[in-house]
Amino acid sequence: MSEITKSPSLAAGCLFVLAAPSGTGKTSLVNALLAREPGIRLSVSYTTRAPRPGEQEGVHYHFVDDTRFQALQQNGEFLETARVYDHWYATSAVWLKKQVEAGQDVLLEIDWQGAMQVRARFPDSVQIFVLPPSLATLRERLEKRGQDTPEVIARRLISVREEFRHYVDFDYVIINQTFDNAVEDLVAIIRAARLYAPRQRLRQARLLRELMTSAGC
Repeated sequence: MSEITKSPSLAAGCLFVLAAPSGTGKTSLVNALLAREPGIRLSVSYTTRAPRPGEQEGVHYHFVDDTRFQALQQNGEFLETARVYDHWYATSAVWLKKQVEAGQDVLLEIDWQGAMQVRARFPDSVQIFVLPPSLATLRERLEKRGQDTPEVIARRLISVREEFRHYVDFDYVIINQTFDNAVEDLVAIIRAARLYAPRQRLRQARLLRELMTSAGC
């Protein structure tokens, strides 16, 4: 049997990275995915911003102040950091590495800057970018959300033009025009990544050995 080449950094668990401009429906897509695919664990990021209505500590984010955030960063806790709209965000490198090496699939919901930093440390991560069908639709969604002032929305719409350009840095691009279709697209990507042959050699090592042995390979 011929050997299948795999990256030295490949882990048994899949690391999925989902990035999108604010208001694109990223969080709703994540919630729908986790309901469909319970084997995925959502990574809980750190942030220095205040909780939004309905957000819970340790569920949506670890909410910390600037001093605590800087201390964690200096101690090497973070995989990536990004400053977005005057607030810091980061992912725990220590926790994430343990999860994927143990075969656990993990989903990161971060911005494009953080995604690029993750790519540098985890080149086999599966990176997905979500776009709105139009800028007008994005504006409408931000206004209906009712979480930001008109001034903040205006700032977001200016910055998303820069964010849009980075779709080329991702493995997959989903256009969230119809939510149900976008969910199906996301699920298809997740399932395909899990079936990647080099990763299956890690995840299904015992079964594959038995099959090869019984086949005389």
